[in-house]
Amino acid sequence: MAVVHLKRWNLSLGTGQPLLVIAGVNVLENLELALIVGRHLQAITADLGLPFMFKASFDKANRSSITSYRGPGLNEGLAMLAAIKRALNVPIVSDVHAIDQIEPVAAVADLVQIPAFLCRQTDLVVAAARATRAAGGCLHIKKAQFLSPWECRNIITKAREAAPGVDIVLCERGSSFGYNNLVVDMLGIGEMQRLGVPVTIDATHAVQLPGADPRTNGGSTGGRREGVPVIAKAAVAAGADGVFLEFHPEPDKALCDGPSCLPLDSSESLLSTLKAVHQVVRA
Repeated sequence: MAVVHLKRWNLSLGTGQPLLVIAGVNVLENLELALIVGRHLQAITADLGLPFMFKASFDKANRSSITSYRGPGLNEGLAMLAAIKRALNVPIVSDVHAIDQIEPVAAVADLVQIPAFLCRQTDLVVAAARATRAAGGCLHIKKAQFLSPWECRNIITKAREAAPGVDIVLCERGSSFGYNNLVVDMLGIGEMQRLGVPVTIDATHAVQLPGADPRTNGGSTGGRREGVPVIAKAAVAAGADGVFLEFHPEPDKALCDGPSCLPLDSSESLLSTLKAVHQVVRA
């Protein structure tokens, strides 16, 4: 078990700490929408006394189709994230897909995220660990859909050999057995925590149905939105240190991964429940 500290925000994640809420939009559509979602979530988490980090991607590089919406790109996207950070005064979470993105992202994002498909890319992990440590941030690494929980030890070792002392958080988001589905093994949360790092649950992406969106005849990823609260509650009950959730005022109109996205007006009820579960487990 471990605790990670973001000193500049007076925020801690891990053993004995409050449940961390990493939440926002899947991908940046425009600044106005991001601020609407961010302000709503900030107000709710403040009322609940839960630490909050705003999450948004500037580029979704692993789309099913070349025509799928990817986001505004690095420069415009980071400008939006910096504006959100200033306006809300909250830490930022965003992901990287290429080495040349890492330093500019680490300059804005307090939690730099390695996507699941890329967590074994040595050059990416090494560069992200070094840049994140230098910027005083934290590395959020999603467990690949094809890895067992205990295999994450190799990822942690790799990052810490490259950047001793770098703060690392692992993220569970399900395992793939093919056939357009993901399965979450809740026992894996404890297995990853035994590697000495905090663990979050990405409940949004855990309910994805890869390549199975009936609206596009398999040309994009589908999802089971109703399963997000189930996965989130189960993971917190299993001991997860934080939750990763994506919201949208009108999920069916979201430009990316709408079937896995929760309606913004459901956030208060869900987060209240997750806090209560977390308190019972930690008691």
